[in-house]
Amino acid sequence: MSAASIANAIQNTDFFTAMRESELVYPIVLSLHLTSIAVFGGMILMTDLRLLGLAMQKRTVTDVVTQLRVWKYVGFVIMISCGIMLGGAKFGTYYDNPYFQMKMSLLFLVGVHAMVFRRSVYGNTANIDRAPEVPRVAKVAACLSLALWLGIMSCGRWIAYFERPEDRPVRKAELIIDRTATPDLQSQHYTRGQS
Repeated sequence: MSAASIANAIQNTDFFTAMRESELVYPIVLSLHLTSIAVFGGMILMTDLRLLGLAMQKRTVTDVVTQLRVWKYVGFVIMISCGIMLGGAKFGTYYDNPYFQMKMSLLFLVGVHAMVFRRSVYGNTANIDRAPEVPRVAKVAACLSLALWLGIMSCGRWIAYFERPEDRPVRKAELIIDRTATPDLQSQHYTRGQS
């Protein structure tokens, strides 16, 4: 089985077909996905800015991480759940989209980031608070987190703008008159120009 046939089989399951064809469900799920990105992304942004010493400096890192953790979990669960539904509903067109592939790769790297820095940064906030300044490892974790999430959001937006070469409309500049056609058909017979 090819990747295209697997992707189309997933997309054409009853659940994803019903979702994709619904005039109400798909827009609601899309709105929830975007809203949860805003909530989750805002919490990530505030945590990272605190680790970098650029925001909420009067609050301890422990307070910021602890108080935002529940909202991050809620936003993350809704974001991923809605993302799976949206991706599955159009998986036949997304599976070979380079921006979709980059987004999935970056999401994988977010998981790696969480595992690498969990013990030294996110699970070690009390030691960070006791340090005279935020340790370099915490600042590196924050910078990487910001870069990964900015990449994920950008790729997510660019998914909609990807066109396969065979799906692109023919532009006027690419049209030429086929000189071998008979005069009465010449005005109707166009071919794509060679580049």
